[in-house]
Amino acid sequence: MSTFLPTGVTAGQYDKAPVIELPTGHDAWQGPAAWQHLAERLAAGVGRAMAIDTYPGSDLSGLRRELAAVAPDAVLIDVEDAAALPNAVIEERIAANLTDDRVFGVLGHQVLSDFYDSDRLAAVAERVRAAVGPVVVFGWGATLVPIDFGTVVLADLARWEIQRRQRAGAPNWRADNGDEDQLRKVKRGYFVEWRAADRHKRTLFDRIDLVLDANGSMADAKLIEATTFRAGLEIASRRPFRVVPFFDPGVWGGQWMKEVLEVGDADNYAWCFDCVPEENSLLFRIGDTVVELPALDLVFRHPRELLGVKTHARFGAEFPIRFDFLDTMDGGNLSLQVHPLTDYMQNTFGMPYTQDESYYMLDAADGAVVYLGVRDDADPVAMQAALRSASDGQEPFAADAFVNTFPAAKHDHFLIPAGTVHCSGADSMVLEISATPYIFTFKMWDWGRVGLDGVPRPVHLDHAFANIQWDRRTDFAREELVNQVTEVARGDGWVEERTGLHELEFIEVRRHWFDGVVPHDTDGTVNVLNLVEGAEAVVESPDGAFDPFVVHYAETFIVPASVGRYTIRPCGRGVGQRLGTVKASVRGTGLSD
Repeated sequence: MSTFLPTGVTAGQYDKAPVIELPTGHDAWQGPAAWQHLAERLAAGVGRAMAIDTYPGSDLSGLRRELAAVAPDAVLIDVEDAAALPNAVIEERIAANLTDDRVFGVLGHQVLSDFYDSDRLAAVAERVRAAVGPVVVFGWGATLVPIDFGTVVLADLARWEIQRRQRAGAPNWRADNGDEDQLRKVKRGYFVEWRAADRHKRTLFDRIDLVLDANGSMADAKLIEATTFRAGLEIASRRPFRVVPFFDPGVWGGQWMKEVLEVGDADNYAWCFDCVPEENSLLFRIGDTVVELPALDLVFRHPRELLGVKTHARFGAEFPIRFDFLDTMDGGNLSLQVHPLTDYMQNTFGMPYTQDESYYMLDAADGAVVYLGVRDDADPVAMQAALRSASDGQEPFAADAFVNTFPAAKHDHFLIPAGTVHCSGADSMVLEISATPYIFTFKMWDWGRVGLDGVPRPVHLDHAFANIQWDRRTDFAREELVNQVTEVARGDGWVEERTGLHELEFIEVRRHWFDGVVPHDTDGTVNVLNLVEGAEAVVESPDGAFDPFVVHYAETFIVPASVGRYTIRPCGRGVGQRLGTVKASVRGTGLSD
């Protein structure tokens, strides 16, 4: 038996495609049936004109092909070709947001109309009015055309799917950069395109008639009524659910997720976004059809029900907590790194809050360590000089001479407020519990490696040196950042502990050990949990407000603020085991000692 597989846990029980069931009475169409349904609606003469407003990254050539096949007499107008500003003008308007850096830009506040010529949009409207037959205007911004469309369709797409397509050579929107560095493509999306796209999409939710799942091939696209879309999101806003995780290999990746979660056949898997609604999807089962939609749609549509009134007031329609996995079992060290302070984050990148985080150890081999805080004898000038020398390809950086190492064991919790030098070492399986901003890692030393693409991974020493908190030395790390565990409550068959985070961070984490029923309450804020010990548990509503929700080892799940009281207990293969969950919430909006 593998040394990775926890006692009582069966390999592969982790659900990689969790679905939310919709009740009967809702319909979905897939492939030819979806396109035929669109054609029939168009032929029915509902306003004669249809808009299919797409998320940037959608396959417009495939969309045109499918429309032409089912509606050969329709006039098809690509709004992007017809009315978008010239590429050179768009590039000029977003240049300040993109910067020269491979990774970091400045958050954009553009709206979609900034990228369009209003006169050309008006000309498209005249073409629609002059047409003698049905017309379909499609593309990102189709609904900007100043005309009353009889039918409005939203073609939606998750950010992770956009990145997958870009890796295969797709460019950014209206850009000629298919061969460009993937980090730069993501930067353009993260800081500009996706922000404008989300602002635009939110204006459509009450206007749309249909939603097209554009995550797969257009030939196999899935279509639902807007009423079904809204019903699915409403159901998700008042019951526990999981988002669709995705897994990625990396230069330091390990074997734990391959073996325990049975996630794929890559040489290794470095990380998994197990709960990052900015990136992940939701799956809705409608009859025999499973429809994929961005999890952000739920955040935008039901922010108060999902996040809670106080958390929504603090963060807006943004999911502030991220759970992900970092696998170095039989792998290598992560990069030595530091995250920006809030003031630096705001002034440099335009982001409202920073990437505070922590490492919760799901598993660790003998000898595993975490690098955390600078050593008492570390001289800042000498450390910076050594890092610059290593970055220039001279002497490798002697991390152990400057940075503390602490032994890491299963269920240890290491707290990492922004400004703290840190790195997870090899032979660890980390559940990273952190704030949502996820690309703001200032690498200082990457152990002399190159990325999977053969190119050195970016190092940002100037950013790092502007943020390292040199007073976070050995005693500070030991006394404030390592295993700050205190018992806060106990009951029949359960114990509740506070494990973090640090007082400088906004996330509160509680751990429950249990072999019976544990009472929980969202206390008006969203809860994010992971089953960190034991094979199987069930989440239940004391008053039957939602169906029992079964979770398995290592699965992260979300309990919306609207749920209120709920319980968790062992079930199935978890009966007779000592189980453990960790639960994160926003400090000051829910949990109290």
